[in-house]
Amino acid sequence: MTLPLTGMLVADLSRVLAGPTAAVMLADLGARVVKVERPGAGDETRAWGPPWAGSSSSYFESANRSKHSIALDFADDADRAVAHALVDRADVVIENYRTGALERFGLDADSVLTRNPRAVYCSITGFGSTGEGAAMPGYDFLVQAVGGLMSITGDPGGEPRKVGVAMVDLVAAKDAVMGVLAALLQRATTGVGQHVEVSLLASLVASLANQASGYLATGTPPQALGNRHPSIAPYETLRCRDALIAVAVGNDAQFTSLCAVLGEPELAGDERFTTNRARVEHRDDLEHELERLLAHDDAARWAARLLEAGVPAGTVNGISEALALARQLGLEPTVSVGQGHPEQLAHPVRYSLFAPAPPTAPPALDEHGAEVRSWLAQGAG
Repeated sequence: MTLPLTGMLVADLSRVLAGPTAAVMLADLGARVVKVERPGAGDETRAWGPPWAGSSSSYFESANRSKHSIALDFADDADRAVAHALVDRADVVIENYRTGALERFGLDADSVLTRNPRAVYCSITGFGSTGEGAAMPGYDFLVQAVGGLMSITGDPGGEPRKVGVAMVDLVAAKDAVMGVLAALLQRATTGVGQHVEVSLLASLVASLANQASGYLATGTPPQALGNRHPSIAPYETLRCRDALIAVAVGNDAQFTSLCAVLGEPELAGDERFTTNRARVEHRDDLEHELERLLAHDDAARWAARLLEAGVPAGTVNGISEALALARQLGLEPTVSVGQGHPEQLAHPVRYSLFAPAPPTAPPALDEHGAEVRSWLAQGAG
């Protein structure tokens, strides 16, 4: 079956992670993506290694499969004309330049939408395009810090910690795809494109969810709790005989089952633990009692017994174990992109009427430059 974005052209003027990841998702849905890079160096993540994957970093490869690469110097008249031809033909333009940097080249949203009013022009900024935020550089680590995420990550009383991946970039990428698809859907009715803007800070703040809503309800800023949940217990990691186990008890019935599996069903009737509210208030006592029982066996054995009883629990896996588990469950977490390149993480959504486009290898710098120039010069569809 035809993919939903088949026949659409995406001009990917972005670099690093958020923009390139959004473009990959659109490629998975059938769009043709042309990545525009700086001559000589290309996307800076090409040099962000180790680890390496051939001549590029594995970081670059993770966000740039299924694209055509063309190197263009916007300050050069001939190259700028090619860039104009590309964005003026594009259905979607994605960029994450500093606000105002593309204006002198005629590649900013106003200029492109004037020439190509059907385009959906997506800007990804760090802190917005107006006011003081327009001049602020936006990197995931910085936004995790100033956006509050680090303040609720880490051990109680310890130093704030970043999340182990560039989660803000990835959330912003998904927000960008949502905005682009919404704008394309509206264009199908109106015939007119629009400017879609996503900022890393806005995406992060919107993803703070219950932590932010708790602050808005009480005026009390949430604090880092390690692996504990601010509102649910036991919803944390607990020490077993050999390792940690993650237990995510979401209701009283699950807690009753937990106590039964651990061999002390009467614990569920202890007045300190009969309700979630009571368990949260006495979480230190609860942790002590649960770890006393868990110390009698290994984490993997406890996890198997608890899952069988309907209690959400699991071992604390490394990435290799996580990928193995996904494969075991039939989730197909990786895809091959071609000989000489490592596998890539697969498109995460399953569709009942189509499969994502077969991926191709991340491109070498300017690998498709001649092809794209010829294609644009011919005015091909």
